Amino acid sequence: MKILTVNAGSSSLKFNMIELPEEKELISGYFEKIGLSGGIYSIKINGSKIKKEADMRDHKDAIELLIRELLDNKIIKSLDEIDGIGHRLVHGGDKYASSVVITDDVINTVKELSSLAPLHNPANILGVEAFREALPNTPMVGVFDTAFHQTMGEEQYLYSVPLDWYKEYQIRKYGFHGTSHKYITKVMREKLGRDDINLISCHIGSGASICAIKNGKSFDTTMGFTPNAGLIMGTRSGDIDYSVIPYYINKTGATLSEVDNILNKKSGLLGISGKYSDHRDIESAMAEGEHDAILANNMYINRVVEYIAKYYVELDGKVDAIVFTAGLGENAREFREAILNKLGSLGICVDHDKNSKIASYLDKHEGVISSDESSVEVYVVPTNEELMIALDTYELIR
Repeated sequence: MKILTVNAGSSSLKFNMIELPEEKELISGYFEKIGLSGGIYSIKINGSKIKKEADMRDHKDAIELLIRELLDNKIIKSLDEIDGIGHRLVHGGDKYASSVVITDDVINTVKELSSLAPLHNPANILGVEAFREALPNTPMVGVFDTAFHQTMGEEQYLYSVPLDWYKEYQIRKYGFHGTSHKYITKVMREKLGRDDINLISCHIGSGASICAIKNGKSFDTTMGFTPNAGLIMGTRSGDIDYSVIPYYINKTGATLSEVDNILNKKSGLLGISGKYSDHRDIESAMAEGEHDAILANNMYINRVVEYIAKYYVELDGKVDAIVFTAGLGENAREFREAILNKLGSLGICVDHDKNSKIASYLDKHEGVISSDESSVEVYVVPTNEELMIALDTYELIR
């Protein structure tokens, strides 16, 4: 089967086509500035990347270009060869604990949940509706970022605020990056040869979250009501004392909306370093001895260590593996080593030589980086959210 995976933003559309069950990526691409001037898209096929300019009034125009590229590059001979489409949907609230075939009811429910993800759900639905119009006979599946975390218990997902806040307004921890953590769980089940595994999955990129996985299911995670909770990230603050917000507003006269923007887009590594949201730039500045870059890096490391230690205890010390994934987790060797060196009291030990050899630009993408003496094995495993979306779609439409 040929499965198309789609991640639609308000002015963007990312896609992959994957052949299953072979798990072979046939083509991928990214459309930018949809509905804006200067539209552009890139296509990656057979290791080559092609960029093209194109005016796109809306997502429908982008989809027409996408279909043309599939046909011109002989990925498909006709639209009938697209067996299914898997859509990334950010927020399913507590309504969806798994991926679902998209129906009118699903679309309406996701629209109703837009207040929980106002920047994402409406954009995701734009993509769904545009594809439904272009390919009305092709089955479609919704894969939710929040679904994997719906196995958390009340003690983990409730906040210590009046319970009516949850009952009346759905205020609770939802967690995100669920598709990535689900994929890592799938891979580690295969590596360890059983289903009831306990993991600490560290998805560390420009956005970052850690998930405690107990018996193969999400037990707890760092992101909360929004993706701004938990770890320090590229531009997100992560956990802070909420009293900072009214204090800052009273001192500066800033609006709540302005503060929210600062905490989401001007904090994290960018806020601390004053310059850099990308950890690669942080590393370069650290080499030059920039104090604020060193500070940002060390604070980030400490926050990751805090949550790994917390989840180690939550899992009663019965951890089969710690896994680093996503851009930073897969490539930042010194960053990984610094984290693991702070976990020595738990018996976790890194092997410097093994760790130093794993990064995508070194053409070694995965492997064990812990020493033989380590109490817990530590892995680097590349995530593949697109493949996870395709696999869920494949299973549901069969």
